[in-house]
Amino acid sequence: MTEQAAADSAGSDGTFRNPLNPGPDPFLTFYAGSYYLSTSQNDSLQIWQASSLADLATAQPITVWSDQDPSRNQDMWAPSFHLLDSHWYFYYTASDGTNDGHRLYVLQSAGSDPLGPYTFAGQLGAPDTWAIDPELLCLGDQYYLLWSGPNNLLHIAAMSDPVTVSGRAVYLPSAGGCTEVREAPATIQRDGTTYLVYSTCDTGKPDYQLWMHSLPPGADPLVPANWYQHPDAVFTRNDPATVFGPGSNGFFQSPDGSEDWLVYHAKDTSVYTYDGRTTRAQKFTWNADGTPNFGQPLSLDTDITLPAGDPADSGATAADRV
Repeated sequence: MTEQAAADSAGSDGTFRNPLNPGPDPFLTFYAGSYYLSTSQNDSLQIWQASSLADLATAQPITVWSDQDPSRNQDMWAPSFHLLDSHWYFYYTASDGTNDGHRLYVLQSAGSDPLGPYTFAGQLGAPDTWAIDPELLCLGDQYYLLWSGPNNLLHIAAMSDPVTVSGRAVYLPSAGGCTEVREAPATIQRDGTTYLVYSTCDTGKPDYQLWMHSLPPGADPLVPANWYQHPDAVFTRNDPATVFGPGSNGFFQSPDGSEDWLVYHAKDTSVYTYDGRTTRAQKFTWNADGTPNFGQPLSLDTDITLPAGDPADSGATAADRV
């Protein structure tokens, strides 16, 4: 990364511009002074690290996992990683190169470095059942796995630990403004309520979008009726801004913990295609009733104020951060 490229990505007034990465299905977190981003890369699991959000676009990828097993070394999609008991657990989809071969897997880090090294911890869920897009839900001391299973529908199961599914798969009926696809579950919690945000309508289509369930404090997530279905999409295409198919999202907080941010992929064409999906991020707010307000996806020429506490927003130059 050159000093000039870093300076251009940061801007001169504490802002950045999307996209952050050329890949889809992003997961992004801030930990110990750095942002860590991963996106779907097909033949390996990669992480981009930067001290400022503005520098992710020019950061170099670090391969944290590749696999020699032909049953699971292709279509390595939908990464997410979580720090639990001083170890990172890296969840992802992989296959043998066929659609029917998609399954869920998890890695465990040797220590508390998000970059690893990692070891293979196992397959998650039924060994012979199609599944994609794993995500971990933590409610108190109990873990749950969320994913998109047969017929591209949402499921949840209890886990006895971060690498072991111990309960049966429970189907979560989910609205979506279209008949196809309920996938890419992501969760965020506020005041005891859990919000489950998921994507619908096929990621190749311009109408790929986000919908939402919410779970009240103390409710059992394995009872589908406990999940309130919000009646409308919560994040959709923005034609005037030339943003289409926003979805496959994740959540992260600003470095100082005062702001909530949405990371997602979208494309700048209304053509039905899987090409051109790039990673973007923007801050969101909360409504008076406690629900998240994601607003509209922003255009690629929008100058976005950096997250609160971002080093680039405190006077550090791009050269200082290289």
